[in-house]
Amino acid sequence: MSSQKTQQKVRKRRVFYIPGYDPIHPRRYRELYRKEGHLQSKISGYEIAVSARSGDGPYGWHVTSRQEGVDTETDVEVLVWSDIVRDSMARSIGATYLQLAQTAWIYISTGVLWRLMRLRKGPVIAALYPVGMLLLQLLIAVFAAWGVFAVLTMFVGWIALLPALIAAYALLNWFRKIDNRLFAYYLMHDYAHSARHWGETSPEMCARLAEFKSLIAQALSSGADEVLVVGHSSGAHLGVSVLADLLRDQKYKVKGPTLSFLTLGQVVPMVSFLPKADQLRSDLSFLSKRTELTWIDVSAPGDGCAFALCDPVSVSGVAGPEKRWPLVLSAAFTQTLSPARWQELRWRFFRLHFQYLCAFDRPGDYDYFRITAGPETLSERFDGRAPSKSRIDVSVSKYTSVAA
Repeated sequence: MSSQKTQQKVRKRRVFYIPGYDPIHPRRYRELYRKEGHLQSKISGYEIAVSARSGDGPYGWHVTSRQEGVDTETDVEVLVWSDIVRDSMARSIGATYLQLAQTAWIYISTGVLWRLMRLRKGPVIAALYPVGMLLLQLLIAVFAAWGVFAVLTMFVGWIALLPALIAAYALLNWFRKIDNRLFAYYLMHDYAHSARHWGETSPEMCARLAEFKSLIAQALSSGADEVLVVGHSSGAHLGVSVLADLLRDQKYKVKGPTLSFLTLGQVVPMVSFLPKADQLRSDLSFLSKRTELTWIDVSAPGDGCAFALCDPVSVSGVAGPEKRWPLVLSAAFTQTLSPARWQELRWRFFRLHFQYLCAFDRPGDYDYFRITAGPETLSERFDGRAPSKSRIDVSVSKYTSVAA
């Protein structure tokens, strides 16, 4: 495995996509890739086609593309953990409010919240949004219950307490049913899942990461020219842990496909800043020094759900003198999206968080479909690029201990 630049074009590629905290079936990502890849190919002038992938293994799809006169075939596989996400979301209303209290306590009592605010306010506001929204819903339910009680108590006395409680519960349940528009419960479960072990990886997630590692290792023994691991949102820090563990294992340090790692819209500090995230911080430090791979981190200040242009290694306080990665680059939404398209999307925060996987009508160097289906490796595509001048690469985390 080598990240050195070669003259050989990529004819065959294996892509492993690690999604963020998402309970939905991975076919959503195939359809997104199909639709947005078609749009990007029309804008950028290349050919791309998506078809079903045959054989066993993770859910995925096959891509054929002709770019710069070169035909490239790519197999995309989704490393699924949506079942773990669904299990973490299976909480009652009362349990969700208990999660709220526990998660707020973890981030506030440790001082992590204030450290995160020194990076980017957007993702911190996104983290505070479900807290505020759920408390507002609770307040509305309490006022509704009080109103029902005040009216009925004149007729039935304290028996009015029962219909008042029923009214409050019905209202809270209604809010939960429309959460596909409010995202309060969804985000609360997301942040609670990240924080519940104070930064440690849960046993079920460790087992899943071991499965991911095995699949990527098999691909590194295949005839592919490049193995590309893509981590989006929470999938970024999962990818860090998988690849660090893979490269620590001596038996995988053999000559094979070029190994590349692309992180998009990362939220690494939400976990790496926590007091017990020793293993993740160790993985970040280890991976940042490796010569066996290329690691590019792409984000955009316009994405309010990501820690945009925050070097995840440096801000976590584990950057050493041998640090090589990641190369932090901006997707520059205000430049790569036309003014009309930017105005259309700028307040759709969750949609913007997925823009990295979508078409740009004024594409720059970053093009998801050239990276995943084109003839250049990740290192070749960004060879000689300087990091973004707007990046934050100073130590901010209060906790910097690493696993032995």
